Amino acid sequence: MSRVGIVLLNLGGPERIQDVGPFLYNLFADPEIIRLPIPQLQKPLAWLISTLRSRKSQEAYRSIGGGSPLRRITDQQARELQSVLRQREVNATTYVAMRYWHPFTESAVADIKADEIDQVVVLPLYPHFSISTSGSSFRELQRLRQGDPNFAKLPLRAIRSWHDHPGYLRAMAQLIAKEIDACVDPAAAHIFFSAHGVPKSYVEEVGDPYQKEIESCAALIMEQLGRGNPWTLAYQSRVGPVEWLQPYTEEALEELGAQGVKELVVVPISFVSEHIETLEEIDIEYREIATEAGVSNFRRVPALDTDPTFIESLADLVQDSLAGPEVDLDQAAELPARTKLYPQEKWEWGWNNSSEVWNGRLAMLGFSAFLLELLSGRGPLHALGLL
Repeated sequence: MSRVGIVLLNLGGPERIQDVGPFLYNLFADPEIIRLPIPQLQKPLAWLISTLRSRKSQEAYRSIGGGSPLRRITDQQARELQSVLRQREVNATTYVAMRYWHPFTESAVADIKADEIDQVVVLPLYPHFSISTSGSSFRELQRLRQGDPNFAKLPLRAIRSWHDHPGYLRAMAQLIAKEIDACVDPAAAHIFFSAHGVPKSYVEEVGDPYQKEIESCAALIMEQLGRGNPWTLAYQSRVGPVEWLQPYTEEALEELGAQGVKELVVVPISFVSEHIETLEEIDIEYREIATEAGVSNFRRVPALDTDPTFIESLADLVQDSLAGPEVDLDQAAELPARTKLYPQEKWEWGWNNSSEVWNGRLAMLGFSAFLLELLSGRGPLHALGLL
């Protein structure tokens, strides 16, 4: 029987407080997280950001027990998926490949080669495709295949996204229904989808399908749920000077509170595992914002983790991939043709879609120049005695 290796892709997270700085450096050193006009500045900027953000991030991780549970949960998901596949008579072995922390992708590839796997299925634990999540992990695998002839010979199938998979939608609807039913007035409870945001330019300039898939997914979950509750979709976790997808979660929560919403069922739609964005950002920061805005019953839907319906849906995805046409990493990472959506044809200064992106770029370029001068000890600011 063919030996199938299932590579589960995920972000990774610091398991100890001392891991926070190195994890942040790895994260911001990825050009798909911060896109710089000068690639040589990527690592210096990553060092600076990780240094400046470490203390605040460490406090956030302390508030959830001192580290991220993401690796432990992903390992559990891998074991459960392997068990289900073997029960279905698929000779599968699962491997975890984290993008920014241990176990790194290189480790998973080494294990696959050592186990003499016959073919590989790459399954991102991101339901929705984005260049900054699945896309970045696909490109890392591409890099490793290009540098390793033995790994490059292995037949490989990649699953691009699965935001509309029936099993995933069913699992999400079941978890949401439990929280709705626990409300004082279930019919009036407001369902609040909070997705991880991305810069707006990723969607409008590069053609990232993330926003479209998130919006479609939320609508499909509501259809699966089959209830008439009001609902809202917003985006969290933005960083940096440029505009991100809107509405922003914190602003949407304040608006719902002002509208008199009392019972809120919060759904972490783009997260399949508990981690810092659910346990600290939603459960602590956003709960406080919602409570101050007047929400009296803030209920958060748990992440899928090892929910049996969810694990079965992952097994379905693997089997569908094995039975269907081969999709390689190039196809999985492919973006639609670039489309210019901005009405402006010339550069403008001001607060509109096009100019805000350019303002952010100029700010980042100026900041990068400042960083380069700070590190090199030479430049106009030094000449003027300002540094």
